[in-house]
Amino acid sequence: MTVRLKDFYADWCGPCKTQDPILDELEADYGDVEFEKVDVDEEQDVANEYQVRSLPTLIVENDDGIVDRFVGVTQREDIEDALQKAGA
Repeated sequence: MTVRLKDFYADWCGPCKTQDPILDELEADYGDVEFEKVDVDEEQDVANEYQVRSLPTLIVENDDGIVDRFVGVTQREDIEDALQKAGA
């Protein structure tokens, strides 16, 4: 089963910059998870599809669909729990 983490961000978003180091660590630790950064200014259609209204928004999904969604800066432990719940 494929596990994905979509990180919806914008270059002008201060909290997004706070979230980045946490995601970088997780990406290094979870090599089987697909990490995708989605710039909402460049990919508005994708942001609309996922109903992203605030930044940062993190969406953890697997082949069955969305497993968890986080809005705002999210702690590593919470993201790890969602990744494991998704099958990572």
